[in-house]
Formats: sequence, C-alpha cells, structure tokens
Amino acid sequence: MKAVRDAVPIDAVVSEYLQLRNAGGGNLKGLCPFHDEKSPSFQVSPSKGLFHCFGCQEGGDTIAFVMKIDHLSFSETVERLAAKAGITLRYEEGGYNPSHQRGERIRLIEAHQAAAEFYVRALESPEAEIGRKFLAERGFDQEAAAHFRVGYSPAGWDHLTRYLRGKGFSDKELITSGLSQDGRRGPIDRFRGRLMWPISDTAGDIVGFGARKLRDDDNGPKYLNTPETPVYKKSQVLYGIDLAKKDIAKASRAVVVEGYTDVMACHLAGVTTAIATCGTAFGNDHIKILRRLLMDNGSARVIFTFDGDSAGQKAALRAFEDDQKFAAETYIAIAPDGMDPCDLRLVKGDDAVRDLVEPRTPLFEFALRQIVGRYDLETPAGRAAALDEAAAVVAKIKTSSVQREVAVQLAGLVGILDQEFVVHRVAQLARWARDKGGDQGDRGGRGGPQGRGPRGGAPQHTAPAPAFSGPALNLRSPAHRTERELLKLALQKPALVSPAFDAYGVDEFTAPPYAAVRRCIEEAGGAEQGIADDRAYLGAVLDAAPDNTVRNLVTELAVEVFHGRTIDETYAGMHLVHVRLRAVDRRIADVQSSLARLGNHVAPQDLAAAQNEVWVLQQYAQTLRAHGAAAL
Repeated sequence: MKAVRDAVPIDAVVSEYLQLRNAGGGNLKGLCPFHDEKSPSFQVSPSKGLFHCFGCQEGGDTIAFVMKIDHLSFSETVERLAAKAGITLRYEEGGYNPSHQRGERIRLIEAHQAAAEFYVRALESPEAEIGRKFLAERGFDQEAAAHFRVGYSPAGWDHLTRYLRGKGFSDKELITSGLSQDGRRGPIDRFRGRLMWPISDTAGDIVGFGARKLRDDDNGPKYLNTPETPVYKKSQVLYGIDLAKKDIAKASRAVVVEGYTDVMACHLAGVTTAIATCGTAFGNDHIKILRRLLMDNGSARVIFTFDGDSAGQKAALRAFEDDQKFAAETYIAIAPDGMDPCDLRLVKGDDAVRDLVEPRTPLFEFALRQIVGRYDLETPAGRAAALDEAAAVVAKIKTSSVQREVAVQLAGLVGILDQEFVVHRVAQLARWARDKGGDQGDRGGRGGPQGRGPRGGAPQHTAPAPAFSGPALNLRSPAHRTERELLKLALQKPALVSPAFDAYGVDEFTAPPYAAVRRCIEEAGGAEQGIADDRAYLGAVLDAAPDNTVRNLVTELAVEVFHGRTIDETYAGMHLVHVRLRAVDRRIADVQSSLARLGNHVAPQDLAAAQNEVWVLQQYAQTLRAHGAAAL
C-alpha cells in the first residue's frame, strides 16, 4: 500500500476535484469538498501525504480522500490509484481477486469506458454516415469528434450489449450501468442509432452518455441521457468538466452553456472553460463543483450563455435564484440574434464565440430587467408592482454595498427618481428576511420581525415571528379601514373586485399586516381564483400565509361582516378607487418631496421627467375622482 501512496502525490489527486492554493509552510488550501464553506479550511500537506479540514474535521491520506469523495471501498481505491501510477498489483491466494471481486463502481466505470471505445469505432462505419454529416454541418471535423470522444450507437437491438458481454460484463452490470435495458428476450441496448457524447466526472471517469436523435423514425426524445445509476447523477455532473477544470481553476472563470455541441464549439474557439449541464437545470450541486474549482476568489467569474428565447430567459432567472451561492461575479451572455455558441461559430466564426462570452451584462441586471419588463411602467400601479417583486430579489443580495448599488440601478429601471426610497425598501426587506431566518414558515424572505396583532393589541405569538412589521393597525385611520374592507371584499366577494384588485400592488396597502394578506392572495393566484371555487381559493390563501399571525388575520377578514348595508359593485368600486387614489396621492407627494430635497441639484432631464410624472399622476387622480371605478 505504501508504494501506491508514495507513487501518487496527494496534491495531484486532490487537484482533480478542487483548486488548491499556497497556504504557507509547504501546505496547500482549498474549499472543502466534504462540507459547504465560503472560505478555505481544507488543507493538504504534500510532504506528509495527508489532508485535513479544520471545518468538518475530515482527514487522512490519499486513499482515505479517494474512498470518501468517490464512495469507493479500500480495495477499489487502491486499484484505481495503482492503475493511475502504472503499478501492477499482486493478489494473495484466497484474498481479493479482481476477476471475482471487482467493486461495483469500478466495474461500471470500466463498462462505460469500453462502451465509449465501441461507440467511437462505430462512428467510422457506413451506417454512421448520418452522424458524421450531423457533426460536419455544425462545423466539427473528424479531429474535433476524436478530441471529445464523440461516437455512434448502432441502430440494432443489442450490438453494444453483445460486445460488453464478450468483455466479461454480466447482464446485471449492464442493466445497472444504464447502458442496457430489459427487453422481452433479455437485455437490449438503451441507445440505438444515435450520436453519443461521453459524460465524465471531475476525475475524468466516464459515468454516462448523452445521445442525440438523428433519424425521423426515432420516436424518442431529441436528447436521451443515461438514467440515474450508482455512478451517474445528472444533478452532479457537468459535461466537459474533465476537459475544462484546469483552465477554470487557472483563469478563475467558468462559462456555462446549454448543450454538448455548444461546449465543443466554445472549446474549439478557444473558450476552454466551457461546461454544460446534462438534461437538467443548473443547480446547487453544480454550483458546489464550480466553487471548489474557482475557490470563490474576488476575481472569479461565471458566465451563463442561454438562448434568447423564453425558455432561455427562464433558465437565466433560475440561475439567478442561486446567484448568491457564488462568491464569484455572475454574468449572462446572449447573442444579439439569439444564436447559441454552436450556431454562432458556424455563422460568424471563432472570434464571435470568444466575444460572446466576454462578460457584458451582470446576471442580476438581466434578471431585474426580465422582472420589470413584465409590468406597465407607465402607470403608478405598474411601477409599484414591479418594485415590489424586484425589490424582494435585490434584498437577497448578501453584500450590503452591492445590494445598495443594485437597488440604485433598480430605481432607474423602474423609473423612480427617489433612489433612497428604493434603497430603504430593499434594506427593509433584507432586514425582515434576516430576522425571520430561523422561521420554518419563511416563504422567500418576505416576512418581518415581531409585530402587533391585527387589532393593534399586544403581540400575539412569540414564535414564529409574524410576516409583517410596522405600526399597529389603527382602525380609526380612514386608509386602514378602507384597505381592510377591500381585503374583506377580495376574500369574501372576489367577483365584485376582480380583475381590478389583482392589478393592485402590495405597496398600495399601507398597513404591513394588510400588505402581508395581499401578498397571500397574490401567491394563491389572485382574487379571480375565488370566482369559480371560493373554498379552494380561501384554502390556497391560507396555505400561502407564512405564519399563524397572518393566517389568523386571513381567517378574521374572511368571516368579518362588512360595514356597508349594500354590498354590491358600487360599494366595491368605491373601496377600489379610495385605495388607488391614496396610493397615487402618496406617489405625487413622494416625487415632489424628492424634488424639494434636491433643490437646484436636479439635472434638467430628471426635473422634466419628474414634473411630467407628477402631471400624469395628477391627471389620473382627477379621472379617478370624476369617473370612479370606470377609470381603473
């Protein structure tokens, strides 16, 4: 065993999984692969052949590291390291015998390696002409195919299965590996008549395949991936990581693309840090892989390239949801004409691909533009609704200086001159989210610290904290009374206030408890959902409540009698108009107050824009007063 340990330096092995940097004293450090951490507490001593994490206390030698990270047995690990070092192992009689006791993981890896070689040879066959043509049409020659080990799976039923049986693999192993599947007369090939890309793990072992449909009579999906197996977990693999990992660590940069051909195009164009997910969205496990390679230093960058279509935009927004799990800066790159890197290289050449992935638009800016773009910013209600949704996103940014900077940009995107108002709003949401950090009922960090009960009395529940904060309700306040009555209408008589009510922003409710109820209605699909089935609608609103305080208030409003004698469209319209009018008047006052504070320091174009906004709002208010609900 000592010969195996000494022959494979521990730093060389560990470097296959994470980036190591000088820690002083001859040691190296990196982000621990065994627990999630922000700063490196994992150290490697090449001179001693040992590793130790001061965060989770994992430690040991090279064999212990490989056993833990790849979930191998002791014998499997020794065999793998011996093969890496070119050492031939001798087995004692009656002891471990590789021909009979090969570990499952090693057997499955060997089956995939044999399959990859089989597929590569098959790509040269006459039958595979359709596959070679597919590659050529996308700008990939024979040399490119060989570099990425692209292959072809013959169209027959069991070509690979029979080949691997001849190599000594059992039917059970072939089924477990995902290379074969059960047929009526025994195992048959899972992949037939397709172009094949081998998918490797960080250590470079082939653990699965991605298969592209080539023929119209193939009724399967466009791309078919290896199913979940003991060695292949789609949420934990990145195509191209084996080729890109060294350059990702060296450049502190990773480019995330959407497909196998995009990875090929990027690498051939000189962007050798490109990787792709394999049939799933970019998620937590992928982030952990990249973080260990990037080591989250201040200059690290992750660039996402997504198609410009709606699906690509949704993928970008999903990526932004996990953005704060990186310490690296994240960007998005979308070609002006919406082409993916493969098409871009084919049409405009390698230079265009290299230009595409040069960081241009921060991911947060793209995400905010997508959110804000869904609202009509010409109306006060539209701006308020856009701010409400986008501010909650900005509030998730952990670094306060960055959060403030993004909040200022959000003010510009929404068209709000009072930047400090937006900064304050974002900071408030962030503070509420922090205060509720331990609450299991937290839904997206929208809640706030302990407040008062719905009628302004003593605090009702000490744990969990209610999802709102602010002054106690004052039912003598005309604004609070009107807001309460409108919420009762939305819960009890949704047909009278729909669809106008659903266009009202949360910020139009000045009492924080009422804003919390408005948000619950929104998350339940809006008051319009109550027209068809009021019981299911109320159930959905209650389910959306983040804690018992809000849930109790919803229940209270859903059963409380109305103040009016006749509850009809006129009554509902009156309350809709009063709530909206107060919101418009508040906005006018805010803009005028901002101008007054700034005095002569307002740029001419900003002054003109603010004056125009005030004029538009005043006209809208006059229309509301003159025409009532018809002006909504």
